[in-house]
Amino acid sequence: MIELGVNIDHVATIRQARRTYEPDPVWAAVEAHLGGADGITVHLREDRRHIQDEDVQRLRGLTHVKLNLEMAPTPEMVEIACRLKPQMAMLVPEGRLEITTEGGLDIVAGEAKIRAAVERLAEAGIQSSVFIDADLAQVEAAARVGARVCEIHTGPYAEAFHEKGRDARSPAVLAEIEKVRAAGAAIVDLGMRFNAGHALNYFNVQPIAALDGIRELHIGHAIISRAVFVGLREAVAEMKRLMREAAAAPHLAAR
Repeated sequence: MIELGVNIDHVATIRQARRTYEPDPVWAAVEAHLGGADGITVHLREDRRHIQDEDVQRLRGLTHVKLNLEMAPTPEMVEIACRLKPQMAMLVPEGRLEITTEGGLDIVAGEAKIRAAVERLAEAGIQSSVFIDADLAQVEAAARVGARVCEIHTGPYAEAFHEKGRDARSPAVLAEIEKVRAAGAAIVDLGMRFNAGHALNYFNVQPIAALDGIRELHIGHAIISRAVFVGLREAVAEMKRLMREAAAAPHLAAR
């Protein structure tokens, strides 16, 4: 059954705008859990622009669902993960000037470095995920470095969906869905878990949630944005309903 991991980074973004103690990401994690979230995702960035080290530590101790720590594959972040022991560590590319993650991790170009990070995490008992573009060469490289999970970057699909007026059956959108589908099939064939995420929202989530073999979606900005108006618990529940509906009706994959 498809699962939802809720990214709560932007709760911390609001807090850091005032350098104060509220809103508390731990409270957000509890509300997300009560809304039906199967996991909580946070990205501990090297510049600490939103989530802080203490947040991850408190979340690890207080949340009752899976904690997924997004992080750059650097020695500092690997050591933090090994100390705090989240259930999953997702390796992502990171640029200081980017507003959000702009693309997938290039495992092909950095295979030795990423393999070392995955091996170190495995020694600490942490499952490794890699955030990659829908590219078969990257999927194969992910298998070579020992990743257990591949999360496919759905940003290009989301951009096409928006640019084509939310028409899930436009050729441009169908082409992006096919890329995600093909990458997902390769991930499953290679014995890894097929996840997806980035820029998914209440309008575009269903064609992705309906894909064969997909196990988990990670969604943050759209849910936190909706929560401003309806509350986090309801925002999560609404997204979960859309995902479960799509997973039960594969025709929504818009093939």
